[in-house]
Amino acid sequence: MKALPQALQELGLFDLTEVQQNFVRPIGEHEREAALILEGITCAACVWLNESHISRQPGVTAVDINYATRRARVRWDERKTKLSHILEAIAAIGYRAHPYDTAKSEELANKERRAATWRLFVAGFGMMQVMMYAVPVYLAEEGTMTPDIEQLMRWASLILTLPVMLYSAMPFFTGAWRDVKLRRVGMDVPVALGIGSAFIASCWATFVAGGEVYFDSVTMFVFFLLTGRYLEMMARQKATRGVEAISKALPAFAERYLGYPDSATERVAVALLAPGDVVRVKPGETIPADGRVVEGESNVDESLLTGESRPVPKSEGSDVTGGCVNIGSPLILSVEKVGEATRLAAIRRLMERAAAEKPRVVVMADRIAARFVAALLGLALVTGLVWWTVDPARALWVFVAVLVVSCPCALSLATPAVLTVATGSLARLGVLITRGHAIETLARATEFVFDKTGTLTEGRPLLVETLALREMTAEEALRLAAALEQGSEHSLGRALREATSGPLPEVGSIRAFTGHGMEAVRDGRVLRIGTAEFVGSQHGEAVPRAVAAWAEAGETVVALGDSAGWLAWFRFADKPRAGAAEAVAQLREFGLRVSVLSGDAAATVARTAAVLGIETSVGGATPEAKHAYLHRLQDEGAVVAMVGDGVNDAPVLAQAHVSVAMGGGTDLARSQSDVVLLGDDLRRLAAGVSLAKRTVRIIRQNLAWAFAYNLTAIPLAMAGWVTPWMAGIGMSASSLLVVLNALRLQKDAP
Repeated sequence: MKALPQALQELGLFDLTEVQQNFVRPIGEHEREAALILEGITCAACVWLNESHISRQPGVTAVDINYATRRARVRWDERKTKLSHILEAIAAIGYRAHPYDTAKSEELANKERRAATWRLFVAGFGMMQVMMYAVPVYLAEEGTMTPDIEQLMRWASLILTLPVMLYSAMPFFTGAWRDVKLRRVGMDVPVALGIGSAFIASCWATFVAGGEVYFDSVTMFVFFLLTGRYLEMMARQKATRGVEAISKALPAFAERYLGYPDSATERVAVALLAPGDVVRVKPGETIPADGRVVEGESNVDESLLTGESRPVPKSEGSDVTGGCVNIGSPLILSVEKVGEATRLAAIRRLMERAAAEKPRVVVMADRIAARFVAALLGLALVTGLVWWTVDPARALWVFVAVLVVSCPCALSLATPAVLTVATGSLARLGVLITRGHAIETLARATEFVFDKTGTLTEGRPLLVETLALREMTAEEALRLAAALEQGSEHSLGRALREATSGPLPEVGSIRAFTGHGMEAVRDGRVLRIGTAEFVGSQHGEAVPRAVAAWAEAGETVVALGDSAGWLAWFRFADKPRAGAAEAVAQLREFGLRVSVLSGDAAATVARTAAVLGIETSVGGATPEAKHAYLHRLQDEGAVVAMVGDGVNDAPVLAQAHVSVAMGGGTDLARSQSDVVLLGDDLRRLAAGVSLAKRTVRIIRQNLAWAFAYNLTAIPLAMAGWVTPWMAGIGMSASSLLVVLNALRLQKDAP
């Protein structure tokens, strides 16, 4: 993918549709969204500067930048502006924007590491050399070193400090100058002021051969500051690599058959695969696209996408997902979905959406940090003036120490670093975060409400008995029921269709009544299938005694009838999902309330709840009743997490404070959810809740440390007890500490 050209006149290339197709997607009729990666981001103030500058551009409707990953999501109205104008606005404030892809991200990360390594090396080498000249001056007794030798030492120190100032410290000055030109105060401003004023004062003392010089302190300060930023950068990139691992899962090439079943194959780029192609995947290779096994038996490692460490057996007819690894025997696959249509691409888009959204705590920390820098400059100036009247010789160094010691990098890093690490760790657990607020809200949830079918149960009910009435055979009833269920996404409808063989009778005017059933017309009569209440409302006939016994036993029952009465009854069996009972027990151990909310018969729901150890269950609930149930819980002060699957759950998922969709659910349910459970293992959800709670605890620890450090360090610096080099160590160490604290979360995931 082409990177951003250096010449601004070439930016028009990015307005071409063929250039935009890999990183721009339509949002509405005229709105577009671009995924970009920004080069030149060094601190949280850079993020704030870019967001505020870009958002003021005509036609821009939204902009979000993730500090940890350097990724930006920009939306604009193409009638009012062009992408090239937005990129030009970014370049005008000293940054470069590139179309996002994982290769470009890694390239920029390598470039950032190389530059940081060289700057750190020059600063460290210069510091050591300057110290060689400074230490003899400090240790020499009064009168033992002649003025000309001391002056020679000063000039040597000045010369050795110049590369440190002109190369190693240059990012601080360029960042500060950019902020000053834009009339903003970023985090580079106090650092540049401190370094620059100390260096200029030392140069003046050298030129006039009088006063104190502190070239050693300047070089030491730059070295420690760059060391902290370097370690923070490495920790941040490590966290980012965990989040971007999914984007790198697909291989670059695949082995495609020229004309299956002929054995001739060719090696082609995965981007050139199309639905209908047949490919061979050898043991140890990554599956290149979503498809179906047409030949072979093997085991597939799906841990990257689902968090499931155990290999999953695959045989002829099995579905496979691109990005998983074949670890057994060769498999021959028919490609069904490629590119942006694959499950991997959908997961990536959801992760990108989550990364682009900022939780409240991040926004709050950014606002505090921006105001804090402005207040810090005023405080340092007042402190310097006070010390000028008390002890002019120390005024400059106290001023520098106050500027540097409390630069709020740790405050701005405290939350985004933790959320980035947590998102990657949760993804490895098979818990995909799709909204920015999800982790925070999941940790605060007090009530977990589960749907039953497809959530607490496997969602693959099997037809175990058919009771046909009115001289209709069981096979005829089953075919008629399957005809009414055509197009239904409900698991019971699928079970009826799968249990039917042969042609289906023709029906017309099919209508779906959400939460109740289906209705259609055949030979002039209205047929209904669904709940007993829905079907029986046409005729009022009593439920047969045998069917009533099924319902009393908690069985899942579906009725078929017309205006004249019942036509047939169908009994289904659906067993609880493996691990559901353990997940419920773990959630209750956390002190959370758990309930079941379902549209299935009340007796069926109560039976499932009892098996899983859930005390509260509500059955026979319509979508409106589900919505009202959640609303009542929220009115009582509960923070509600809704776990569901299927079309019927979409409205109630949207109502909950935080929503969780099963990975095997419908696309609509997943689009409404804040969290997607990729592997359908509810024990992963319980582990995710535990990790979310630890994430919030670490965020609080980081914020507490950042505030405590500043409240302690500022008074000490104002009192003159902190030297500039000590301030550099303290500021760098505080930033590094919050990142290392965040990395502890990586130990909580496989």
